[in-house]
Amino acid sequence: MYAHILVATDGSELASRALDHALGLAKALGSAVTIVTVTEPTAVLGGGYATVAGTAFDPIPELIEAQETGARELLGKAEKAAVAAGVTAKTVYVNDSFPADGIISTANSVGADLIVMGSHGRRGLGRLLLGSQTNNVLAHTTIPVLVTR
Repeated sequence: MYAHILVATDGSELASRALDHALGLAKALGSAVTIVTVTEPTAVLGGGYATVAGTAFDPIPELIEAQETGARELLGKAEKAAVAAGVTAKTVYVNDSFPADGIISTANSVGADLIVMGSHGRRGLGRLLLGSQTNNVLAHTTIPVLVTR
């Protein structure tokens, strides 16, 4: 039924449930799995942070490195979960992209025929301001999306 399942994760509890569901489905169907996580663009201040703050320290490189380290650790844990579930999975890290865009572009590039994701990854003000990434994926992809809670 589904030959290639893409599952999006941000490390939240809902994303972990989506991963578990996707892995169970993949095992039952014999599907290939790709696990993706996306980090958002780093805000760049005009003139550079160091200039604005009057310091010689620019935190942007450290922020980018921290995002990459966190993403690699998250994908490593997800890959271990796949192995424990008896499923072979590939991982993809998309940096400097809005989550919905990174998820959709990855699903298209790997040939996924199902996207699995949690109902939402943000809470509170961030969700109100930025909207649900799941809703954005639903609105902009032609690939079927399985939303878990």
